Amino acid sequence: MEKRVQAFLKLRDFLSDFLGERKNNTYTAKYEHLDELIKETYSYNGWFTDEFVKKALQGIVQLLEPTKLKEFIKEIKEPKKTKTVAVIMAGNIPAVGFHDFMCVLLSGNKILIKPSSDDKILITFLAEFLMKVEPSFKDYILFTDGRLINFDAVIATGSNNSALYFEKYFGKYPHIIRKNRTSVAVLAGNETTEELTLLGNDIFDYFGLGCRNVSKLYVPRGYNFNEFYESIFSFSEIIQNKKYANNHEYNRAIYLLNQEKFLDNNFLILRETNSLHSPIAVLFYEQYENLDEISQKLKGLEAELQGVVSNTKLSIKTIPIGKSQVPTVFDFSDNINTLYFLNNLN
Repeated sequence: MEKRVQAFLKLRDFLSDFLGERKNNTYTAKYEHLDELIKETYSYNGWFTDEFVKKALQGIVQLLEPTKLKEFIKEIKEPKKTKTVAVIMAGNIPAVGFHDFMCVLLSGNKILIKPSSDDKILITFLAEFLMKVEPSFKDYILFTDGRLINFDAVIATGSNNSALYFEKYFGKYPHIIRKNRTSVAVLAGNETTEELTLLGNDIFDYFGLGCRNVSKLYVPRGYNFNEFYESIFSFSEIIQNKKYANNHEYNRAIYLLNQEKFLDNNFLILRETNSLHSPIAVLFYEQYENLDEISQKLKGLEAELQGVVSNTKLSIKTIPIGKSQVPTVFDFSDNINTLYFLNNLN
C-alpha cells in the first residue's frame, strides 16, 4: 500500500512542478514531453485547450492532497486475491477517468483501461509516469482499444444510451455503470457580483462538458438576469473557441426558427424550461416560488444530478458556488462509492 501511495504522491509533485516553476531538473525532459502532448491533445480534440488541460491537471494535484489521501486510503481493504477491473473511460473532459484509475490501483487491484478515443493521450502519460516511478505497476496497468477480455469487474462511464449497452454486456459481472448526470445551481437573488463571477467557473469550465458543470439555474420568480450577465462578462473569450462558437450559433438559430423566447449576451444563451440538460453555449433556467419548494423538487431529481451549487442554505447537500469543478478525493462520480465497490469484489 505504501509504495502505491508514494507513487501517486510523486505524480502529484511532478504535476505541481510542471504547473509551477519547474525547478526539478530531473524532470526537464518530462516537462517538455508533457508540453508537446498537451499541444497534440488540442490538435486531436478541439475541446481540450491548453487552459483546460492544465486546469484538469491542477485538479489532480488537489485530488492527491496528502492529508486527504491518507484519510482516503484508510477505507481500503487489501484484496485477498487481486482482481482485474475493466474501466471504460469517458472523454468529455481531460483525464476524466483519473479518479477511477487511482481507486483501482490504490485498492491493490489491476486495471484494464479502455480509454475514450477523445482522451487517450493524457491518461496514457499519467499511467506511464506511475509505472516509471513504481515499476510494480507494470503488472497492474493494462490498456486495450479492442474487445474487453479477462477481467473480473467493470466500471463504465457513458451516456444513457451507452449505459443500456453496458448493462446488456457487463450485467453478469460486478459493475458500476454511470449514466448522464449534470449539476444545477440555486440562486436566492441576493448573490454578490463576486459570487456570480465564481458561478461562471461552474458553468464555463471545460466548455460545460462535464457532469459537474452547472447546466441549469433555479432562480426566484421575477429574477433580473442583468447583474448575472454583467458578472460573467470576464468569460466572454470562450466564444473564441470555434467549436463553442458553432454551438452558440446553431442553438441560437434553432431557437429563432422555432420562435422560442431566450436571452443572449453573444456568448451564453439563457432559456426558460423544465429540462435539465442544456446544450453547449446554453444555460437553462427555471423560476421558483420558495426555497422549500425547490429543495423538494431537487430531491426528486437526485438520480439525474451530480451536484447542487448554492451559497443559500437548503435542506439538501450543496456545493459552494465556484467549487463544482474542484472535487476532493472523497467526491465520487454519481455519488457511488468506488472504494466500497472495490473492497467487496472479494
